[in-house]
Amino acid sequence: MRVLVVEDERRLAHLLAQGLREAGHTVDIRYTGSDGLLAAATGPHDVVVLDVMLPGLDGTAVCRTLRQQGNRVPVLMLTARGEVPDRVAGLDSGADDYLTKPFSFDELLARLRALHRRSAGPPAVEARAGDLLLDPARRRVFRGDREIDLSAREFDILALLMSRAGQCLTRYQILDEVWDGETDIRSNVIDVHIATLRAKVDKPFGRHAIETLRGVGYRLRPDGG
Repeated sequence: MRVLVVEDERRLAHLLAQGLREAGHTVDIRYTGSDGLLAAATGPHDVVVLDVMLPGLDGTAVCRTLRQQGNRVPVLMLTARGEVPDRVAGLDSGADDYLTKPFSFDELLARLRALHRRSAGPPAVEARAGDLLLDPARRRVFRGDREIDLSAREFDILALLMSRAGQCLTRYQILDEVWDGETDIRSNVIDVHIATLRAKVDKPFGRHAIETLRGVGYRLRPDGG
C-alpha cells in the first residue's frame, strides 16, 4: 500500500513509517493538518493514517474537507481521545475507521489491510484481458469458450492481477490482499501459486499473460498474452 501518515508527534510518525516500510509499504509523512490535506488531495495514496490532534487544521477538519472535495481515500483516525463523542465526531467527518492510542501496531496493519481491501478489491463486474474472462460473481474463469478450473486461492490471485492489469504487483501486495499478510514472505508460496496459475490459464493456450518482473513481482498483460 501507499500510506500517508499525518501525525505531529515526530517520533511516533517515524516509528509508524519504519514499521510500515518493513511490512513492504510505501510511506509519506506530514506533520500538520494543512500539509496532510495537500498531500492527501494531490498524492496517489491507498490509505491515510490521520491523527486528530494536529496543529492548525485538526484531523477531523482535514477528513471533512477531503470528503467535501469528493476524495474517497480510506482514512484511519488516530487519537489519544477515547470518549464516544470524539469517536463519533471523527466518523461523522468521513473517517472509515478509528484507533485510540496506545494501540497495537499489528492491529493498525490489520485495519489498514481491511480498508485497502474494501476500496481496491477484485472487480465487482466481469474483468477481461484479451480472451481471458473472469466472472467474480460466479467465480468462473474462461479462455475463449473454454472454462478453466481454479482453486479459490488461484482465483483470488488472478482476480487481483486482472483488476490491475498492466501494473506490477509485489509479493508483499499479493500477500496483503490475498493472504491478508499471514504468510511468511520468505516462503515460496507466491511463486508456487503463480506457477500453477500459469499452467492453467497460459500454457495450455500457448499464452504468456502472467509476466515475472525479476526482483520486483508479477504483472498481467492487458491483452491477455
